[in-house]
Amino acid sequence: MSQASALYAGGVVHQRLRPRRHRLQRRVFWLLLDLSEIDGLARGLRLFSRNRWNLFAFFDRDHGDGSGRPLRDQVEARLAAIGVDLAGGAVRLLTMPRVLGFVFNPISVYYCHAPDGRLAALSYEVTSTFGERRWYDLAVAPGDGDGLFRQTCAKTLYVSPFLDMEMRYRFRGAAPAERVGLTVGCDDAAGPLLTASLWGGRRPLADRALAKAALAYPLMTLNVVASIHWEALRLWLKGVPVTLGRRPGSLQGA
Repeated sequence: MSQASALYAGGVVHQRLRPRRHRLQRRVFWLLLDLSEIDGLARGLRLFSRNRWNLFAFFDRDHGDGSGRPLRDQVEARLAAIGVDLAGGAVRLLTMPRVLGFVFNPISVYYCHAPDGRLAALSYEVTSTFGERRWYDLAVAPGDGDGLFRQTCAKTLYVSPFLDMEMRYRFRGAAPAERVGLTVGCDDAAGPLLTASLWGGRRPLADRALAKAALAYPLMTLNVVASIHWEALRLWLKGVPVTLGRRPGSLQGA
């Protein structure tokens, strides 16, 4: 049986348009984990584990609401609230793993499929640097599931001292295949303010690929957090105003 889970090696770019132009780019990789395959992957791989320490690991408590309920049950319950029934279709999570026990995922994406394989919904799991977490659960419009999806919603989690709360997100992408791609636009009352994009090429999720990733992206998740703080300092030095309305210490999304 073919394996849906995979490794995607690529990068992210953030482009801020106002009031000062600012750009950041970094190389990262993600794991696409079919929720039904994680235990099998952990048994079959030496460099990847579930809920125990390894070079790379997936811990259930790094996602979801921390209640201990299976992640699939949580996703299905949230989707039911917006009128989406997966009827047993696959749920695949694009996320960064723990690396030597450390992880921080600004965004993880659940690609939720109907039984026929069509993309039925997406759940965008956003985590702030304070550890607060929100989900943006959005159905895929009819006709979009086999190609690009385009979705929008209001921002509900404060993630950066350089971004107001009164904003909307725009999501654009497609279900992962040989490549993965997702663009998130952030708009305020004056229009587009920031665009963040991720992309990557598919590789088999095997020990050889994981070993290569460890060398190509050393201490990746720790570097992500360091990069967030460094870019926040650069924005502050450029004179970008700080929003003090909520949680001014949170630096994600700078």
